[in-house]
Amino acid sequence: MTKVTNITDFLETGIKAAGLRHNAIANNIANLETADYRRLDIRFEQLLQKALDSAGPVRPDQIQPEIHQPKQTPVKSNGNDVNLEGEIGQMLKNILRYKTYVRLLNKKYDQIERAMKVQ
Repeated sequence: MTKVTNITDFLETGIKAAGLRHNAIANNIANLETADYRRLDIRFEQLLQKALDSAGPVRPDQIQPEIHQPKQTPVKSNGNDVNLEGEIGQMLKNILRYKTYVRLLNKKYDQIERAMKVQ
């Protein structure tokens, strides 16, 4: 028996997580020069992997993206840890992830539509 029963729900959750991550990255960039600002990130992929590694079925409602402060990047003299190049890299990676989720979801809906047309 498969652990994932409805892939569309997981793809939709991934799309929501990518949207939330995009907002966090935009917020980080907007606060590039704000004193004592610490960058934000989204924890989603780690939660998904943990759920998939666990015993029993996995439900998308168990995997909700979380906003967190990684506090792993070097802090500048003003207490800010936002690196513009790093944020742009994260944004590009997130855009690719978002596009992948959307394309996979579209393919799934196309399959459903084709199955409904079969007579």
